[in-house]
Amino acid sequence: MGDTTMCAAQLVAPGRIEAVEAPVPRPREGEVLVRSRRGSICGSDLHVMHDGFYRGTYPAAPGYPGHEGVGVVEDSRDPAFAPGDVVLAVPVPRDARCFAQWQVVKAASLIGLPRGADPDRLLLAQQLGTTIFAMRRFWPPAVAGPAEGRTVAICGVGSAGLFFTALARLADFSRIVVADRAPSRLDIAAEFGADVVVDVRRDSFVDAVMESTGGEGADLVIEAVGYDETRVQCLQAVKTWGRVGYFGFPERPDGPSTWSYNDAWARRPTIEHSHSTQAEPGLTAFREAIDLIHSGAVDVTPFLDPVYPLARVAEAFEAARTQQGGKIAIDLR
Repeated sequence: MGDTTMCAAQLVAPGRIEAVEAPVPRPREGEVLVRSRRGSICGSDLHVMHDGFYRGTYPAAPGYPGHEGVGVVEDSRDPAFAPGDVVLAVPVPRDARCFAQWQVVKAASLIGLPRGADPDRLLLAQQLGTTIFAMRRFWPPAVAGPAEGRTVAICGVGSAGLFFTALARLADFSRIVVADRAPSRLDIAAEFGADVVVDVRRDSFVDAVMESTGGEGADLVIEAVGYDETRVQCLQAVKTWGRVGYFGFPERPDGPSTWSYNDAWARRPTIEHSHSTQAEPGLTAFREAIDLIHSGAVDVTPFLDPVYPLARVAEAFEAARTQQGGKIAIDLR
């Protein structure tokens, strides 16, 4: 490969990301050089950019904090991959460089995509995989029992919450209640199988869950927003001896979070947290997500737009921050 420079997104200051020119990285033993096709913006990227979760110096490494990417192998220093392989990149956050035209990825953080598959659709397997991993913790059937006859309530239906909705339908939960403040997301949630949609600009999430369950509360409540307020609401919406799954990021990087021990004490739920899917041995959840999307079992069509060119990366991040579209992607070709 003769290229020595590339274009990449770079955090240059808190709240500021720009397209810059940077050297093309070179792989070492156990690493793979990937020519990126597309990367998508995760909610955690917004926390890193705006909320103080980045602890390094500025400017940050080119391509950081992108950790959802697809591309083609250009050079490999690992026998598991060869030039020309189409791959999903799921690097751990500290190694994330998916917002660059070329990125070096550890072979253990790559998954080969099925031959002939649409990589733009399978890019969504990263986000879907994190929710699959979480659902195994939030509702393990061997512990919690079958989902039939049970109610799940999902607070926040961005891309993660919408995938939780799809997974809840696949798991045969009998009633799915979702809440958000974006009408477009609530419309998609209804298409994904939600039985009750709650616009929290007008109505109470907790009240809607109680009304839907005859005052008992939901068997499983999932928090997919990342605010202290919504974490408390989930405790208020869960059934006594139910289960609460916390998926959203902490609201702040430091200090204690406001949390209602009284509500937890009163309802006695099992509480689970989920993150770091990228560290799962064998990347099983991501592989399952690829299969679900490729087979059509989970439809990702609502998440394919909008797509921004790399030169407009700052605009793309602002669109993600203001919740424009189902999932914001950046074209890196």
